[in-house]
Amino acid sequence: MPPERSHRPAKVRLRHLQEAKDAGRSFSMLTSYDALSARVFEEAGIDVLLAGDSAGTTVLGFESTVHTTHQDIVTFTAAVARSVSRPLVVADLAFGSYQVDVAEAVRNGVELLRAGAEAVKLEGGAARSETVRALVDAGIPVMGHLGFTPQSVNVLSGHRVQGRDHAAADRLAEDAQALQEAGAFAVVLELLPSEVSGRITEFLEIPTIGIGAGPDCDGQVLVWQDMAGLSGFEGRFVRRFADLRGELLRAATEYREAVETKEYPTAEHSFE
Repeated sequence: MPPERSHRPAKVRLRHLQEAKDAGRSFSMLTSYDALSARVFEEAGIDVLLAGDSAGTTVLGFESTVHTTHQDIVTFTAAVARSVSRPLVVADLAFGSYQVDVAEAVRNGVELLRAGAEAVKLEGGAARSETVRALVDAGIPVMGHLGFTPQSVNVLSGHRVQGRDHAAADRLAEDAQALQEAGAFAVVLELLPSEVSGRITEFLEIPTIGIGAGPDCDGQVLVWQDMAGLSGFEGRFVRRFADLRGELLRAATEYREAVETKEYPTAEHSFE
């Protein structure tokens, strides 16, 4: 018999995420905004990299993702895309870059693909169906985003779990179905009860990607600085796989002390 084909393709494409869902295999996704982290994540085998608007809070120092601009995302997307070859690169459509006008959304989507993205992500359900269809018709693959949508943090009165009652859960299911029918290839589900995300994952034909939405989604995504313990964020849904903040603090402190005591640089680090 021929050997079983590897589950890790040389290049991750949309069809590979769909194949993973159909086969019951979970896939991984992390945010990335720069060349160094992107290369590390590619070597680790991460399937999808998201040049996300979360860079506004993790990199640029803002309190909310609504301050991240389209040009910010273009810059981060280009840095990631230049640096990797295997992961699928997805870029967020920034707040204000797709809500006002469908034609503007398409123009901004085109610019993100020219920067190196292979798909874009936008927030919202049935109300965004027309925009999703227009993007897909223009040749721009779209990933949806439901549940807690960070760009709507002010409307949602903060970071709160969504879909806690039956009516809200039904609306989310309807929104997910609408995104699928509009042509989205996947949907991020954020801060949802596990039962709700499991229900949506079961009836949708396209993959779901969870963040604070339980174990039943087809894939999982985290902000990489949260996952690696650099941001200090202690959300219940975040598992810290490292303590980079602690290690970086130790290294910076050791460097300062070495400079102040003239233990660095030495002849080893100097030129004759």
